[in-house]
Amino acid sequence: MLLAIDTSAGTSVAIVDGGRVLARCDSDDPRRHAEVIGELIAACLDEARIAVTSLDGVVAGMGPGPFTGLRVGIAAARAFAVGAGLPIIPAVSHEAIAFEALEARDRPVIVATDARRQEVYWSAYSGLDDRGLPTRRHAPSLTKVAELEHLVSGFDGYELVQTRTVSAAALGLVAELQRASGRAPAANEPLYLRSPDVTLSAGPKRVTG
Repeated sequence: MLLAIDTSAGTSVAIVDGGRVLARCDSDDPRRHAEVIGELIAACLDEARIAVTSLDGVVAGMGPGPFTGLRVGIAAARAFAVGAGLPIIPAVSHEAIAFEALEARDRPVIVATDARRQEVYWSAYSGLDDRGLPTRRHAPSLTKVAELEHLVSGFDGYELVQTRTVSAAALGLVAELQRASGRAPAANEPLYLRSPDVTLSAGPKRVTG
């Protein structure tokens, strides 16, 4: 039984067990991750009617995603895992989107999520493998919104899938399938793909002539 958390696009929390989604709580607000994450975790545990001791691990969506929002979910997942004595299971957020999209269609997809600054994060997936896991053709990357249509045209037969949120339920199901197949989890490093908007000061500035 896994608790899954993703804040790469909106905030989503879910509890999955054996291919079933026991609870799912979401917020599509792209800027209130820190305010809602604790409430959503508590709501999911209540909805599933389980104790923390029933969980076997915590899945953390590693992005790609904007710096501030993404790190809230990763920090929450890691803190919960440490407090509960559970393993942390990193997962690529775009694989959750691809998993849902590929189950619903018979063609490969390009997943795109908002990166702000008139940019998007994108990944390409050619289909589901024999374990039901998305097969990645192109790793998460960053491009301008204005260039996305041209980029998609270079992938013959691929359908563009854009979404404002990432489903933690789908992320948890992907993590379950990966564990069952013996596949290694994603790297335990956030996929920011660019530097944060805020930078360190270069030192005091003169305010007088």
